[in-house]
Amino acid sequence: MKCVRCKKKAVIVLRRHNAAFCADCFLHYYKNQVLKNIRKNRMFEKGEKVLVVVSGGKDSMALWDILVKEGYNVVAMYINLGIGEYSNRSQEVVEKFAKENNLPLIVKDIKKEFGLDIYKLSKTLRRSPCSVCGSIKRYLFNKVAYDGGFSAVATGHNLDDEAATLFGNVLNWEEGYLARQGPVLPQTHPKLIKKVKPLYTLTERENMYYVLLNKIEFLHEECPHSVGARSILYKEVLNKLEEESPGTKQRFLSGFLEKGKKHFQDVRERLELKECKNCGQVTTTEECSFCRFVRICNQQ
Repeated sequence: MKCVRCKKKAVIVLRRHNAAFCADCFLHYYKNQVLKNIRKNRMFEKGEKVLVVVSGGKDSMALWDILVKEGYNVVAMYINLGIGEYSNRSQEVVEKFAKENNLPLIVKDIKKEFGLDIYKLSKTLRRSPCSVCGSIKRYLFNKVAYDGGFSAVATGHNLDDEAATLFGNVLNWEEGYLARQGPVLPQTHPKLIKKVKPLYTLTERENMYYVLLNKIEFLHEECPHSVGARSILYKEVLNKLEEESPGTKQRFLSGFLEKGKKHFQDVRERLELKECKNCGQVTTTEECSFCRFVRICNQQ
């Protein structure tokens, strides 16, 4: 099989595009996808400061690398959530990449800096560890970005992630989430920083190809708390559909963004945004969930 771009021997086949690429042309395709996504959705400009959230996994490492190579003004942030050796190994991968490439990196350790323990919080609040982690991460993403004068927070969410999220939201008719879903979560308050997903048209497999071709080290294991997650089931269902009909995920997501999302704008949640009485960050109550977590842990 020959590369559709240069006609050399192909090494990567993308069935959803009915295309095959050699290594160099795949990297050209990948770069163009990212740059197109950034421009099309007006995510950020070259001179703006962008906070890239990294976990050590293939998706966020690929995003970090491509944005640096394309000359964007990015700073990475890693959050150690205290998930045993998994968090420690993730941090080692991220710190090694930053050191080898002389890149700025912000590390936040929730246990050391704030005294937070997701397992104690999960038990006390009777919430899953994933739910507690999500609240903590969202708070720190925004606070670090706001305090640091960043224009946007970029995450490594890929096409598989976005299609699975959409699938779950449609199955449960989560109208509020459907109204908001997209590659850009705009700024709705002076203290809420824009969130963007430059890899939303690229699959997990394509991100894997990118890091392997560029010899980028990444953590191969998934978070231990992801086992049994509903999102994984949704991905498995979509993978079966994709195997039978390549391009299903892309058509599903792009069709919703182009034709379906507009029909949910009338039910978009109109929340009254306040500033937390303790930290000043945006919340819908007097005290934000992060400050509540800190207070609970300090009382134990």
